[in-house]
Amino acid sequence: MLYRPPTSAIPDAPGSYQFLDVDGRVLYVGKAKSLRHRLANYFADPSTLPPRTAQMVAQADHVEWVVVATEVEALMLEHSLIQAHQPRYNVRLKDDKSYPWLALTLHEEWPRPIVFRGKKRKGVRYFGPYGHVGALRETLDLLVRSFPLRTCSDAKFRRHERLARPCLLYDIDRCSGPCVGAVDHDRYGHMVDDVARFLSGDTAPVVARLEDEMREAAADLEFERAARLRDRLTAVRKAAESQQMVSERPEDLDVVGIAEDDLEAAVQVFHVRLGRVVGRGGFVADKVEDLDRAQFVGRVLEELYGSGAEVPRRVLVPVEPDPVHVLEDWLSGLRGGPVAIAVPRRGSKRALQETVTRNAAEDLARHRLRRAADHNARSRALTELQAALGLPEAPLRIECYDMSHLQGSDYVGSMVVFEDGVPKKSDYRKFNVKTVPGNDDYAAMEEVLTRRLSALVAEARGAAQDLEAPAGEDVAVGAVVAVVADGRDGADGGLARKRPRRFAYTPQLLLIDGGKGQLAVGERVVRALGLTGRVQLAALAKQFEEVFRPGDPDPVRVPRGSDALYLLQRLRDEAHRFAITFHRQRRGNRMTASALDGIPGLGPTRRARLVKELGGMRALRAATPEQLRALPWLPDRVADAVDARLHGGDRGAGRGRAQPAPRSAPAHHPAGLPDEGD
Repeated sequence: MLYRPPTSAIPDAPGSYQFLDVDGRVLYVGKAKSLRHRLANYFADPSTLPPRTAQMVAQADHVEWVVVATEVEALMLEHSLIQAHQPRYNVRLKDDKSYPWLALTLHEEWPRPIVFRGKKRKGVRYFGPYGHVGALRETLDLLVRSFPLRTCSDAKFRRHERLARPCLLYDIDRCSGPCVGAVDHDRYGHMVDDVARFLSGDTAPVVARLEDEMREAAADLEFERAARLRDRLTAVRKAAESQQMVSERPEDLDVVGIAEDDLEAAVQVFHVRLGRVVGRGGFVADKVEDLDRAQFVGRVLEELYGSGAEVPRRVLVPVEPDPVHVLEDWLSGLRGGPVAIAVPRRGSKRALQETVTRNAAEDLARHRLRRAADHNARSRALTELQAALGLPEAPLRIECYDMSHLQGSDYVGSMVVFEDGVPKKSDYRKFNVKTVPGNDDYAAMEEVLTRRLSALVAEARGAAQDLEAPAGEDVAVGAVVAVVADGRDGADGGLARKRPRRFAYTPQLLLIDGGKGQLAVGERVVRALGLTGRVQLAALAKQFEEVFRPGDPDPVRVPRGSDALYLLQRLRDEAHRFAITFHRQRRGNRMTASALDGIPGLGPTRRARLVKELGGMRALRAATPEQLRALPWLPDRVADAVDARLHGGDRGAGRGRAQPAPRSAPAHHPAGLPDEGD
């Protein structure tokens, strides 16, 4: 049980605090402007604490703290302690993938550029990271063509130094030959500086110097040297083009984008130097702390720049971190100059921020899908899900349902299907909610589930008749339910030919996006259709990823980071995406509906031609019935229908005058009207 020190014993000063368990392991490290005020929050009623915080406090045995002079020192101490202890309940950033860097080994006598992954070392200058190692190697090849630095290993360099004979790279002008003394230290050092300047984004001086040297060589009639310089200049320009220009001004900044859910967050960072994107980085954070978005952004910056990353003049973030002034002071100390943290509101910076955020969202999706691509992981997920939810069998087929609407309008539902842990999009279904007049998620979910499960029962009844019942004899409900539970379909061969199946197999698990209320709706529908015990139900609440099962008032806590929880998240997110997409499509169709829609005989082609020839909808509304009938390509009945639609039938087309004889209909349309647009 956590020992609470007397309030008077806790200093009212900045510092870092650590919660430890009974064995002395550090569970959580935090910082505070006032240790007394901050620690008092942890000793409140556990029911008022966020679930993760309450769990941490329950496991802690005692709390310790270290007093410092300023908030910046508290931040630095907190970061050092997190790196040293890796506490269980602190946000942990882990590389989603090992990004490659281009490194210059400045600590060596003859520095060399290399492609590098892993932990950084002293005496080496790093550029990047790069998103794709192939692009990095191509850039390195272009740089070596322009600046022939050595790229060989130390062992190979010493071997050729002993032999006093250069390697092939020297013969093809890819190395300046320091191993045999073909270049002095000054000239070699200038090439190293040029490479460093180029990789930092400062390409203009390098290009200008090469152009001057090429002209001088040509003026001195050294045409071979001028040709080599020309080739180097071409390679430098090509390498410079590979760096994306994102700003017209030569400014240095980092752009941070974050995509997150309740459990994890993907972080992407684009490094912009002198207006060009020279590298990128990515991390996935396990959100074990109860932090709001501003606090989480602050934690990301602590981890990012506390690990030794180069600090630029400006850092663009999606929301202002908390506390921003402390982070700016800390980053300014790391950089040795002022650093500003800002949230872009408009213009090119805002567009770049959105691009980085999209990259983060894609990384989070790839992170989730990585396990799904592994057959063993999918099998493990289904087994874990069966055990966690107490299912009678592994849920080889799972159906997930979600609703979408805008203040009760354009109500739609979605059904997505996963078989063997992967989506089966051919079985996805969309539902237009028809009987719910307002904003009522429970009623809408009840309609969707009733329609789906009623179709399942009806198809099972038909299957039972085909399989078991003599002609004209009713089938018992028990037989129908047995077929539903058995999940028989067209795999039987003849059955598929007799009766097409719309919903295929019976689900081993029916998952509803929501909490206890949505689960109660599902139970009511299953009970009404006599499927209790045959169709397994579960509801996934977004908050804390809690899973509810029928008959259990407490949520089932599926282990964090487990394959089963990843599978449930994917199902929920896919159902939400499918519902949102259908809702937007339906809303867009409604908003763009024309007054001419639904007129018999007036399809899209005729409608477009009619509006175009009359000069728009305003001119069409002003047109008389005679003008509409005068169009040779428009049938009289369609012209009258258009006039009645636009004017509400208040003026009868041709009223009080003799009607002309109808035009003869084409032979293949016996009703007298073509079926265009019907």
